[in-house]
Amino acid sequence: MTELEHYIKSYFGVVEAKELQTIGSLFKLTEIKKGDYFLKTGNPCNDLCFIQSGLMRIYVDTPDKELTQWISTPGYFVADLSSLIFETPARWTIQALTDCVVYNITKQDYNKIGNLVPQWHLLEKLFIAKCFTILEDRIFSHLSMSAEERYTLFFENNKELFNQVPLQYIASMLGMTPETFSRIRKKQVS
Repeated sequence: MTELEHYIKSYFGVVEAKELQTIGSLFKLTEIKKGDYFLKTGNPCNDLCFIQSGLMRIYVDTPDKELTQWISTPGYFVADLSSLIFETPARWTIQALTDCVVYNITKQDYNKIGNLVPQWHLLEKLFIAKCFTILEDRIFSHLSMSAEERYTLFFENNKELFNQVPLQYIASMLGMTPETFSRIRKKQVS
Protein backbone atom coordinates (compact mmCIF):
# COMPACT_ATOMS: atom_id res chain seq x y z
CA MET A 1 0.00 0.00 0.00
CA THR A 2 1.44 3.39 -0.98
CA GLU A 3 1.57 6.29 1.45
CA LEU A 4 -1.22 7.90 -0.52
CA GLU A 5 -3.43 4.81 -0.27
CA HIS A 6 -2.67 4.52 3.45
CA TYR A 7 -3.56 8.18 3.94
CA ILE A 8 -6.83 7.87 2.01
CA LYS A 9 -7.78 4.83 4.08
CA SER A 10 -6.93 6.49 7.41
CA TYR A 11 -8.50 9.79 6.36
CA PHE A 12 -11.80 8.46 5.01
CA GLY A 13 -12.23 5.16 6.82
CA VAL A 14 -13.28 1.96 5.12
CA VAL A 15 -12.34 1.91 1.46
CA GLU A 16 -12.21 -1.38 -0.43
CA ALA A 17 -8.65 -2.42 -1.35
CA LYS A 18 -9.55 -2.60 -5.06
CA GLU A 19 -11.05 0.90 -5.02
CA LEU A 20 -8.05 2.20 -3.10
CA GLN A 21 -5.74 0.79 -5.77
CA THR A 22 -7.90 2.28 -8.53
CA ILE A 23 -7.72 5.74 -6.95
CA GLY A 24 -4.00 5.39 -6.26
CA SER A 25 -3.26 4.26 -9.82
CA LEU A 26 -4.46 7.63 -11.16
CA PHE A 27 -1.85 9.53 -9.14
CA LYS A 28 1.69 9.74 -10.56
CA LEU A 29 4.75 10.07 -8.33
CA THR A 30 6.48 13.34 -9.22
CA GLU A 31 9.38 15.40 -7.88
CA ILE A 32 9.23 19.15 -7.46
CA LYS A 33 12.57 20.83 -6.80
CA LYS A 34 13.08 23.48 -4.12
CA GLY A 35 12.02 26.86 -5.49
CA ASP A 36 9.95 25.40 -8.35
CA TYR A 37 6.30 26.31 -8.69
CA PHE A 38 3.40 23.87 -8.62
CA LEU A 39 1.04 26.74 -9.51
CA LYS A 40 1.20 30.49 -10.08
CA THR A 41 -1.53 33.03 -9.38
CA GLY A 42 -3.65 33.68 -12.47
CA ASN A 43 -3.00 30.30 -14.09
CA PRO A 44 -5.59 27.53 -14.08
CA CYS A 45 -5.09 24.82 -11.47
CA ASN A 46 -5.13 21.60 -13.48
CA ASP A 47 -3.66 19.26 -10.86
CA LEU A 48 -4.11 18.12 -7.29
CA CYS A 49 -1.15 16.72 -5.41
CA PHE A 50 -0.56 14.85 -2.19
CA ILE A 51 2.74 15.58 -0.45
CA GLN A 52 4.75 12.48 0.36
CA SER A 53 7.83 14.43 1.44
CA GLY A 54 8.86 18.06 1.51
CA LEU A 55 7.19 21.39 2.20
CA MET A 56 5.14 23.66 -0.04
CA ARG A 57 4.00 27.21 0.60
CA ILE A 58 0.67 28.58 -0.60
CA TYR A 59 0.77 32.37 -0.86
CA VAL A 60 -0.29 35.45 -2.78
CA ASP A 61 1.53 38.67 -3.65
CA THR A 62 -0.48 41.78 -2.85
CA PRO A 63 0.60 45.29 -3.85
CA ASP A 64 2.21 45.88 -0.45
CA LYS A 65 3.24 42.40 0.81
CA GLU A 66 3.27 38.65 0.40
CA LEU A 67 0.63 36.76 2.37
CA THR A 68 1.18 33.13 3.28
CA GLN A 69 -2.07 31.20 3.39
CA TRP A 70 -0.62 27.82 4.40
CA ILE A 71 2.55 25.76 4.61
CA SER A 72 1.75 22.25 3.46
CA THR A 73 3.60 19.32 4.97
CA PRO A 74 3.66 15.60 4.17
CA GLY A 75 0.23 14.02 4.42
CA TYR A 76 -1.68 16.97 2.95
CA PHE A 77 -3.30 17.54 -0.42
CA VAL A 78 -2.34 20.73 -2.25
CA ALA A 79 -4.21 22.69 -4.92
CA ASP A 80 -6.09 25.91 -5.43
CA LEU A 81 -9.36 24.08 -4.88
CA SER A 82 -11.57 26.87 -6.21
CA SER A 83 -9.57 27.01 -9.45
CA LEU A 84 -9.48 23.22 -9.77
CA ILE A 85 -13.22 22.72 -9.26
CA PHE A 86 -14.68 25.87 -10.82
CA GLU A 87 -12.03 26.37 -13.54
CA THR A 88 -11.25 29.93 -12.49
CA PRO A 89 -7.78 31.53 -12.48
CA ALA A 90 -5.81 30.51 -9.39
CA ARG A 91 -5.76 32.99 -6.53
CA TRP A 92 -2.74 31.34 -4.94
CA THR A 93 0.84 30.65 -5.88
CA ILE A 94 2.15 27.29 -4.67
CA GLN A 95 5.93 26.89 -4.42
CA ALA A 96 8.18 24.13 -3.10
CA LEU A 97 10.12 25.30 -0.04
CA THR A 98 12.20 22.11 -0.13
CA ASP A 99 12.66 19.31 -2.62
CA CYS A 100 9.29 17.55 -2.67
CA VAL A 101 8.00 14.17 -3.71
CA VAL A 102 4.29 14.29 -4.47
CA TYR A 103 1.55 12.10 -5.83
CA ASN A 104 -0.02 14.16 -8.62
CA ILE A 105 -3.36 13.72 -10.37
CA THR A 106 -4.59 15.76 -13.31
CA LYS A 107 -8.04 17.31 -13.23
CA GLN A 108 -8.99 15.03 -16.14
CA ASP A 109 -8.02 11.88 -14.17
CA TYR A 110 -9.56 13.28 -10.98
CA ASN A 111 -12.88 13.62 -12.82
CA LYS A 112 -12.69 9.94 -13.87
CA ILE A 113 -12.65 8.66 -10.28
CA GLY A 114 -16.42 9.02 -9.86
CA ASN A 115 -17.01 6.64 -12.79
CA LEU A 116 -14.42 4.12 -11.60
CA VAL A 117 -15.18 4.09 -7.87
CA PRO A 118 -18.89 4.12 -6.93
CA GLN A 119 -18.09 5.21 -3.36
CA TRP A 120 -16.02 8.20 -4.56
CA HIS A 121 -18.74 10.84 -4.25
CA LEU A 122 -19.09 10.06 -0.54
CA LEU A 123 -15.30 10.08 -0.09
CA GLU A 124 -15.03 13.36 -1.97
CA LYS A 125 -17.76 14.86 0.21
CA LEU A 126 -15.79 13.83 3.33
CA PHE A 127 -12.61 15.30 1.83
CA ILE A 128 -14.29 18.64 1.11
CA ALA A 129 -15.85 18.63 4.60
CA LYS A 130 -12.41 18.01 6.12
CA CYS A 131 -10.96 20.92 4.11
CA PHE A 132 -13.84 23.14 5.23
CA THR A 133 -13.36 22.13 8.88
CA ILE A 134 -9.65 23.03 8.73
CA LEU A 135 -10.62 26.39 7.25
CA GLU A 136 -13.25 26.95 9.95
CA ASP A 137 -10.68 26.14 12.65
CA ARG A 138 -8.26 28.69 11.18
CA ILE A 139 -10.97 31.37 10.99
CA PHE A 140 -12.06 30.60 14.54
CA SER A 141 -8.51 30.94 15.86
CA HIS A 142 -8.01 34.26 14.03
CA LEU A 143 -11.27 35.65 15.40
CA SER A 144 -11.18 34.30 18.94
CA MET A 145 -7.50 34.04 19.92
CA SER A 146 -4.85 36.60 20.63
CA ALA A 147 -1.68 36.63 18.54
CA GLU A 148 0.17 34.94 21.41
CA GLU A 149 -2.46 32.20 21.68
CA ARG A 150 -2.32 31.57 17.90
CA TYR A 151 1.48 31.38 18.08
CA THR A 152 1.40 28.94 21.01
CA LEU A 153 -1.20 26.69 19.40
CA PHE A 154 0.65 26.59 16.09
CA PHE A 155 4.02 26.02 17.76
CA GLU A 156 2.68 23.14 19.86
CA ASN A 157 1.38 21.40 16.73
CA ASN A 158 4.18 22.30 14.28
CA LYS A 159 7.47 22.66 16.19
CA GLU A 160 9.52 21.19 13.35
CA LEU A 161 8.44 23.93 10.92
CA PHE A 162 10.12 26.60 13.04
CA ASN A 163 13.51 25.19 11.98
CA GLN A 164 12.56 24.41 8.38
CA VAL A 165 10.94 27.53 6.90
CA PRO A 166 11.60 31.26 7.09
CA LEU A 167 9.80 32.56 10.16
CA GLN A 168 8.22 35.45 8.25
CA TYR A 169 6.13 32.86 6.37
CA ILE A 170 4.80 31.46 9.65
CA ALA A 171 4.16 34.99 10.95
CA SER A 172 2.18 35.85 7.82
CA MET A 173 0.18 32.61 8.02
CA LEU A 174 -0.70 33.44 11.63
CA GLY A 175 -1.78 36.97 10.67
CA MET A 176 1.11 38.73 12.42
CA THR A 177 3.80 41.16 11.45
CA PRO A 178 7.33 39.75 11.70
CA GLU A 179 7.94 42.16 14.60
CA THR A 180 4.95 40.85 16.62
CA PHE A 181 5.97 37.28 15.83
CA SER A 182 9.55 37.95 16.97
CA ARG A 183 8.38 39.62 20.19
CA ILE A 184 6.10 36.67 21.05
CA ARG A 185 8.83 34.18 20.12
CA LYS A 186 11.34 35.89 22.45
CA LYS A 187 8.77 35.89 25.25
CA GLN A 188 8.01 32.17 24.74
CA VAL A 189 11.71 31.19 24.68
CA SER A 190 12.58 33.06 27.88
